[in-house]
Amino acid sequence: MASQQPKKSQPTPATLDGTDLAILAALVEDGRMTNAALAARVGVAESTCAYRVRALRESGVITSINARLDLGALGHPIHALIRVRLGSHSREHVGTLYDRLVNVPGALTVLHVGGTDDFLLHVAVASPEELRDLILEHVTVHPMVRQTETQLVFEVRDGRGVLDR
Repeated sequence: MASQQPKKSQPTPATLDGTDLAILAALVEDGRMTNAALAARVGVAESTCAYRVRALRESGVITSINARLDLGALGHPIHALIRVRLGSHSREHVGTLYDRLVNVPGALTVLHVGGTDDFLLHVAVASPEELRDLILEHVTVHPMVRQTETQLVFEVRDGRGVLDR
């Protein structure tokens, strides 16, 4: 298709040196760190640090730096994972549902997965009633959805990640 953008070539892990990995680890820990603080922490000149961060962004290694929100403080204390199984697996149906699920109110993450389920939808809502309504009004209404199963999330912890820290 002519309208698709070519993917940026990402460096292979072998092309990321210790400085790049140190920059990434520091930004994962604190994405708001100034370039000066980052350069000092990594032990390189500020200009070198700025160049490296720009190169990591341009190559697609750094895709974004986000704020982590306390969803409970924002009135959305209930988290759930909604497992979605499809009745039809045509590329068009999968793509259409994927596009719709990412736009569900309260959707935090949508994963297209292999196995028994087809999608995992992580949502945050204000109440059990809102969770029920979200599922009925935004998920099960799609004709390609065969089944859903909802799991409440009691606690979330970050994993170690892929960078040695």
